[in-house]
Amino acid sequence: MDAPAPGSGEGPEDPYALNNSASAVLDDHGIVVGWSERAQEHLGYLPEEVLGRPAIEFLFDERAREAVLDAVAAYEHEGGWSGVLPVLHRSGRRVELGFRARAVVRAGPAREWFLVVAPAEEVLRWETDRSVLDGLFRRSPIGLSVHAPDLGILRINRALARFTQLSTAEIRGRRIGDFLIGPDVETIETRLRRVLETGAPLIFTEQPCRLRSDPDHERVVSVSAFRMEDPSGEILGVTQLVEDVTDRYRARRRLALLNRASARIGTTLDLGRTTSELAEAAVPDLADAVSVDLLESVARGDETAEEASGQVRRMAVHSVVPEALQVMYSAGEVFRFDPRTPQARCLAEQQPILEPVLRSSPGWYFQDPERTQRALSLDAHSLIVVPLTARGLLLGLLSLWRAKRPEPFEEDDLTLAEEFAARAALCIDNARRYTQQHRAALTLQRSLLPQELPEHSAVEVAHLYLPADPATGVGGDWFDVIPLSGARVALVVGDVVGHGLHAAATMGRLRTAVHTLAGLDYAPDEVLSHLDDLVNRLAEEQEPADGRPGGRQIVGATCLYAVYDPTSRRCTLARAGHLPPAVVASDGTVSLPDLPEGPPLGLGGLPFESAELELAEGSLLALYTDGLVEARGLDLDLGLARLREALSGPGGSLQETCAAVQEALLPDHPPDDVALLLARTRVLAPEQVASWELPAEPSAASRARDLTEATLTGWGLEELAFTAELVVSELVTNAYRYGGGKPVTLRLIRDRSLICEVSDSSSTAPHLRRARTTDEGGRGLFLVAQLTDRWGTRYTRDGKTVWTEFPLAAAATSRSRAGA
Repeated sequence: MDAPAPGSGEGPEDPYALNNSASAVLDDHGIVVGWSERAQEHLGYLPEEVLGRPAIEFLFDERAREAVLDAVAAYEHEGGWSGVLPVLHRSGRRVELGFRARAVVRAGPAREWFLVVAPAEEVLRWETDRSVLDGLFRRSPIGLSVHAPDLGILRINRALARFTQLSTAEIRGRRIGDFLIGPDVETIETRLRRVLETGAPLIFTEQPCRLRSDPDHERVVSVSAFRMEDPSGEILGVTQLVEDVTDRYRARRRLALLNRASARIGTTLDLGRTTSELAEAAVPDLADAVSVDLLESVARGDETAEEASGQVRRMAVHSVVPEALQVMYSAGEVFRFDPRTPQARCLAEQQPILEPVLRSSPGWYFQDPERTQRALSLDAHSLIVVPLTARGLLLGLLSLWRAKRPEPFEEDDLTLAEEFAARAALCIDNARRYTQQHRAALTLQRSLLPQELPEHSAVEVAHLYLPADPATGVGGDWFDVIPLSGARVALVVGDVVGHGLHAAATMGRLRTAVHTLAGLDYAPDEVLSHLDDLVNRLAEEQEPADGRPGGRQIVGATCLYAVYDPTSRRCTLARAGHLPPAVVASDGTVSLPDLPEGPPLGLGGLPFESAELELAEGSLLALYTDGLVEARGLDLDLGLARLREALSGPGGSLQETCAAVQEALLPDHPPDDVALLLARTRVLAPEQVASWELPAEPSAASRARDLTEATLTGWGLEELAFTAELVVSELVTNAYRYGGGKPVTLRLIRDRSLICEVSDSSSTAPHLRRARTTDEGGRGLFLVAQLTDRWGTRYTRDGKTVWTEFPLAAAATSRSRAGA
């Protein structure tokens, strides 16, 4: 490295040095008696022009002359004087020069003055450099140390002496390790050696350190260093500037910690996950061990908290000290804090507690004495307990321990912990409120779904229902199995748009409507048409009072409605924007029938079409919602392929098939509701059904009574024969009277009840009425209603069918009485 040139301004060179300055000699009367070549260079005067003349003549003006006389008089007794004066150059211009005058005493009373002169600009720069150096070592608040090439300390300033708690004399000749401890010493020396070797400076590098005089407190210093060289380039050592930035570092770290905590805490509305995020955010930057405890009522999501002395549930625990995890309550445990603990006081007073030094106990007391003793043996020396409160409600508390790091908690740490707790408490309370609302919505949803599916002769059924992930909210998926007249059964699945209470309530209304429409024996496409009208009306009800569309809830749904008849093995289906069912044949072949795809419910005005399938006995019909085959972004084709594979597996019970489908398509909790309804078809045996076509003649009713009596006798239902004959006779008579002269069909079905059906080509529905005493007719249907368990009318393309049901239990009771 090139040395700075003399006078270059890069170093504090003395401008009054003989090789840099001009000089002159004055006698005791102020007459110039000596004049140097440098003086001639500065002022332009030749020696013969100056010698013998009064020096005061060369000053620029009278004020300068008076200033010199006053200064000489004031400083004469000190034997010298210095200052800056304006001097007249030979060319007539003004030159500012710095003077340093010393009295030289000759033999006897004679005395001379030796003047050293330098440009005022250089003098000012030199004085400034001297002041800076003096300030660095005496008044600078930043520590400074000068090291020899072997890193021995040559000199330190007063600031560094205060930091190390050693005087400048005591530390001279020592090394860094004489006042610092730990691995930080080696790190600092390694960095200084690198500066010595490379010449590259070290700039504002933060470094933790511990003083031997105070080993329990970690400090952070900012270090800058540079290599020292003489003008020839020889390395003299290294100088480092040391600033104690502990407070600034901790403030920055706390701010960064709060920012990270804000980003990490409350990412979900799950109560357990939120408390775990709080514990993980505080370790290890703030504490060595953390526990989060909530009042048991809060953990359950209740609105009202228990008393502060009540039970708490450990929601989360996190520690970098393995021994602590072995004795602390685990997540999920429910307990009460011992009254002696700071935690109990914190709950009772709802005030934060800081114990920088734990003299007897870390605040761990257990009902098990042995566990308490093991906990007390842990080297936890500092504790903070902060209540978790939000919106005026006490939720629980946050406990933080220090055991691994030596420095105890301070007031700033308590402030940080309170900020942690305040932010986390809001997230916890939000999660609690959401848990409460989600549970209410889930309860509503479950109450609206069928609790138990009825047993039916037409099908064997099983179902799978999984509510959505709590973060998504409950949905509007539903399923149903509805018994119909004529031993038929309706199978339904549907899905309401959206999530939450609104979707669950809408689902309940649609399910109720489907039951009502099914009871009226509408065809599947007619059921969907009526549901479409209902959804449109629901959407209109959601319009806000002010007419603005912003407050409107989206109302829409999809639905698949199927009716299976076990006597004909025919299944009639219609769908409204829903996925088609899967049909599994007896040989395991899986197919997706190509059904007409109607629009989703709520679009209005678009038609729905039905399709009819003939299913062999033992066929499996799978109805499902889209959450099953599109879980977590699964491609629809891939989802349907997995469904086919799961349904075509080895034959087993329907519950086993549901489990196989769940394992194949839903290994994790689904983000959306999932409904799956499996139905294995059955067929009524020929001996359970009897059907006749009766000609439209007056004897049809008599013929119907005879056939009914003979059939019921063959079935062992003689006890029902008389009642059934009356009903059949009335129905056939009405059909003969209003059927337009066309044949009438009578059908008897022996199932869980005795079913009597009379079909004709008329579309006129019979009406039940009470006949007056003077009326000659009108009592037939009234008798039918009184004698049967249920009765009704369903319409077909060719007319209508009036049906009745007799409970077989009545026949069984009659037989038992007869036997007794």
